[in-house]
Amino acid sequence: MAKPSFTLALQAAGEAEDELLGAATLAHMAFAPAFSGDPERAEDARDKLHGARAFARRGSVSAEMLAWLDAVEAEVETRFGNTCRALELIAHAEEMYEQHDADGHPSPPWLDWFSPTRLAGFKGNTLLAAGKGAAARETLERALAELPIEEIKQRAVYLADLASAAVLERDPEQACAYLEQALGQLGEQWYATAMDRVKDVRQTLREWDSLPQMRALDDHLYNWHTMIRSLSA
Repeated sequence: MAKPSFTLALQAAGEAEDELLGAATLAHMAFAPAFSGDPERAEDARDKLHGARAFARRGSVSAEMLAWLDAVEAEVETRFGNTCRALELIAHAEEMYEQHDADGHPSPPWLDWFSPTRLAGFKGNTLLAAGKGAAARETLERALAELPIEEIKQRAVYLADLASAAVLERDPEQACAYLEQALGQLGEQWYATAMDRVKDVRQTLREWDSLPQMRALDDHLYNWHTMIRSLSA
């Protein structure tokens, strides 16, 4: 379990009197209850985010870090079905990014995993959850185009999400094409989270199982390499 590691990280941040690192630790801790699938853990996730924002207020927090906290909270609310609130948080995060260069507070050097492109990925996933396929596709296409070439794992996630958008738009052939591309990325660099998304999208394509594109996808998805990697992850 990750909880002991997060507790240790929070203790270390406290000893260093690093409020922003404490905020980041608490925000990451919110993901576990959010991804649990248990609605009774919603308040646990929200409590962690309240703590993260309190810690951030006590530090010299940058607009970029505030945008990231908005994105994390949006992910949490999306997981618990509150997509309207999540999209409000994403909009606020976008506003924060517009202020980033002028706010006078630099982001800590370890906040290197976040960017406007990553924010667009959060937005695309929330739009998918809200059933807005066309808007999600447009957002994710822009994010994919702007993603650095070395971001192989994130590229696989965006491709899987684009496949999900294609399903919402009733375009199974395009969904298969995106999933094939995602599997190609996973062949270069394995990422269990992305594979989970690929499999989730595959489940939504069952009504089109007779299509040749579906059989080709399954041949790629259920081969020795991917099956062994999935089972050992």
